[in-house]
Amino acid sequence: MMKPMLATLVDEPFDRAGWIFEIKWDGYRIQAETGPKVVLRSRNGKDYTARYAPIARALAKLRRRAVFDGEAVILDERGRPSFQRLADYGHAPEGRLVYVVFDILSLDGKDVRKLPLLERKRLLKDVLPSAPAIRYSHHVVARGKAFFRAAKKQGLEGIMAKDTESPYRSGIRGREWLKIKTHQRQEVVVAGFTEPRRSRGWIGALVVGVHERGKLTYLGHVGGGFDHAGLKAAYDKLKPLVRATSPFKEEIATNAPVHWVRPVLVCEVAFAGWTGEGHLRQPIFMGWRTDKPAKDVVRERARRV
Repeated sequence: MMKPMLATLVDEPFDRAGWIFEIKWDGYRIQAETGPKVVLRSRNGKDYTARYAPIARALAKLRRRAVFDGEAVILDERGRPSFQRLADYGHAPEGRLVYVVFDILSLDGKDVRKLPLLERKRLLKDVLPSAPAIRYSHHVVARGKAFFRAAKKQGLEGIMAKDTESPYRSGIRGREWLKIKTHQRQEVVVAGFTEPRRSRGWIGALVVGVHERGKLTYLGHVGGGFDHAGLKAAYDKLKPLVRATSPFKEEIATNAPVHWVRPVLVCEVAFAGWTGEGHLRQPIFMGWRTDKPAKDVVRERARRV
């Protein structure tokens, strides 16, 4: 598996010649290999071939060896990606599963990562099989501000900005790929859960953090965004991971009795902003991220364009 190229978060959209702008698809990053068999893998190397069988079957129609980079997404009734539905896929599937492909890394055994982005996208568009489960990621040229406004109006997560001359730099997070979000989202590591109060079942809230300077740093409690089934599912995931001691080095004050867990599970939250102490303000649970290793989860800080 080739390491994926990563994007840097920036604080605002921009217009720029020599750049293209794509939708930031709200899904799981998937690298697909085709010929002689199809293999789908997540960023942390998990095999998703069986889980996303409709995608694998569609790619099997391609009789050429290739390596693609894209996102597995669930499209809702309005054609918008739904991260919550994707996180539930396999348990309570709703919507249409689609592999949105935005790059090609290899074709017929030839490594094409050194080619400029627009050349790779032309190759990609020519080679992708035509199937309902496969979609080419279209782009607009230069006009990022208008594209961002349209994405925000449609309730999308954000947009991607990419230098058209950039090669594909595996494993590198640089300034040639940028992401601009329409609202704040953050991946977090689950370090524990609190006891439920009153009529709430299973768990009260998740106790979460991120990795900073070699240690797990506390970010707050996440209690919103769960229905009853979601609370039970969270409890079932966390119960086998319970441990006696806190994974945080500093002492954490919780708002109810807490059960600490091994910090190996990752989820994504939406939030209103950061407090003065660096904690999440009004975080809402969006879904589990089984495609990301907990050790790679850090606080995302938007840089200036």
